[in-house]
Amino acid sequence: MSTLVTPLTELVGIEHPIVQTGMGWVAGPRLVAATAEAGALGILASATMTYPELEAAIAKTKTLTDRPFGVNIRADAGDAPQRIELLIEQGVRVASFALAPKEALIARLKAAGVVVIPSIGAAKHAKKVAAWGADAVIVQGGEGGGHTGPVATTLLLPSVLDAVDIPVVAAGGFYDGRGLAAALAYGAAGVAMGTRFLLTQESTVPDSVKQEYLQRGLQDTIVSKKVDGMPHRVLRTELVDKLEDSSSTRGLVAAVGNAAKFKNMTGMKWSTLVRDGLAMRKAKELTWSQVVMAANTPMLLRAGLVEGNTAAGVLASGQVVGMLDDLPTCADLITRIVDDAADRIHAIATLTR
Repeated sequence: MSTLVTPLTELVGIEHPIVQTGMGWVAGPRLVAATAEAGALGILASATMTYPELEAAIAKTKTLTDRPFGVNIRADAGDAPQRIELLIEQGVRVASFALAPKEALIARLKAAGVVVIPSIGAAKHAKKVAAWGADAVIVQGGEGGGHTGPVATTLLLPSVLDAVDIPVVAAGGFYDGRGLAAALAYGAAGVAMGTRFLLTQESTVPDSVKQEYLQRGLQDTIVSKKVDGMPHRVLRTELVDKLEDSSSTRGLVAAVGNAAKFKNMTGMKWSTLVRDGLAMRKAKELTWSQVVMAANTPMLLRAGLVEGNTAAGVLASGQVVGMLDDLPTCADLITRIVDDAADRIHAIATLTR
């Protein structure tokens, strides 16, 4: 198998410049450990876990692999400081964030030797976290699944690369060796993939749901604001079409109900939900209706990705879903991506005279 040494592989101590993103309800110990064992960076998704569940997930992952892995944390969560202390205590190699963590949190992690890699959606955000001490950033273009922005990776990536001197990992639209080679040619230190890892054998998403993904084409995703009030790329389904046609009032009523379900499932107190909502509103500059709508996300995603109920759930997806037609193991996937990328890089090098 080929080896590609980049600032990301050297920073984290992994073999291959590939990151499996922290997808809620998907990125659990089995998938993360399989990714790590294959030489890439797997990231546990903790936003949909209680603190005890995160403790158990980290412990389980460590029984499955002794290689580096990461944990994704909601920087605006009320117990983010406690979760960070858990990562430090357990020797987790990487802390990733969907929102920029406060400077003090970055400092605490770095003092303990944890690599800090926030995800950002604009060059100005990359400059901010770099100034605060972030070790690297993941930048996701509009092709990516889940919460996403309007700018394509081909433009967003170079704008971030021009803005910062730390390693930049490209996300949004990557699934094969061609993409990895292209990202490295831009100057990125690696690629991050969500949908591609969701569609692997080690992913715990029900097989029936995986088949639903594999049947889709390039035009079968939509960026909707009706899921949780923010741009969210998901598969087009009957439920999503109904949400798109629904009134704002109906969406808010459903969100309140889903907030109650999430509270009961996690054992969280209403005061905790409200506190987290206040933090989210401040961090993302959301309206109150958007904060309430955000309660939809965990439960709608859980219905689809855990329970397999595509009629009542939402399926986050990148546009690459239209290019995927198989369910490889993580090891096979990573091997073929790296080998193909190395071959393409070598072929390009032969063009020089």
